[in-house]
Amino acid sequence: MLIARLIAEATGLETRLDAASAALDAAGMPVAAATMLDFCGDVLQISLPHGDARQVATMLTEHFGECDMLVADHEIEVPRLLVSDMDSTMIGQECIDELADFAGIKEKVADITERAMRGELEFESALRERVGLLEGLGEHAIDRCLAERIGPVAGARTLVETLKSKGCRTVLVTGGFHHFADRVAEQLGFERVVGNRLAVLNGHLTGKLAGPVSDASTKLATLEEERANLGEGARVLATGDGANDIPMIEAADYGIAYRAKPKARDAANGRIVSEDLTAILSLFTIPKNEWVEG
Repeated sequence: MLIARLIAEATGLETRLDAASAALDAAGMPVAAATMLDFCGDVLQISLPHGDARQVATMLTEHFGECDMLVADHEIEVPRLLVSDMDSTMIGQECIDELADFAGIKEKVADITERAMRGELEFESALRERVGLLEGLGEHAIDRCLAERIGPVAGARTLVETLKSKGCRTVLVTGGFHHFADRVAEQLGFERVVGNRLAVLNGHLTGKLAGPVSDASTKLATLEEERANLGEGARVLATGDGANDIPMIEAADYGIAYRAKPKARDAANGRIVSEDLTAILSLFTIPKNEWVEG
């Protein structure tokens, strides 16, 4: 059984659904049922006896356009664990790029960040290179950066708090820095934070990291550790946008790419193209009257 859920516009819905159903049938993946779940925000659920999740997602996109979508090989249920990336996922910025602006090198650092998130550069070396460029920057710049530049993505706190109200454990795991992530986690309601630490000496950044690197393998290990603590059968949701999120996205029952880079998007069985993260709540059919507003 394959279940696909997508948030679809009502205009021309029947025509697009008929065309998508015909295309899926021609590809050997007949639609068993299609239902609009109006109580949770115009979510269209399509059930198929069998099929390839990636192919189904591609074909649905061809007929419905770019839309918020989740495809699973089982009945979709509210997860018991959320493991999420921070930068450009739970917040709308890349912290290191914004911090670099206080050192007058944002453009140079942002270019490295973009290439790393696209998977064009090895993550650890790219991270150490960018941190090295911040050597000598006053630690006070972090507080200014947090106050002036860093803000949550629309719906982030509502997503976290609503999932928690449903018994879901929430973990923020980032290739960014505890200086930022600890405060973002507190603001949004995350219960655990995993990230990198910037080394500071006499009130200034040294250009080094303090402790081990938090990277793609760390994100995956954190997900597996938390899943093991919950026991067999616990469904896991992972959200992210970059190449270093791919291992945890692939390991999760629901790997959702949020406005993601192509490699991360291709690895995911879910995608959010709209800006508001509460779209995830709709895909899990949590009615709006049960959302815990942030």
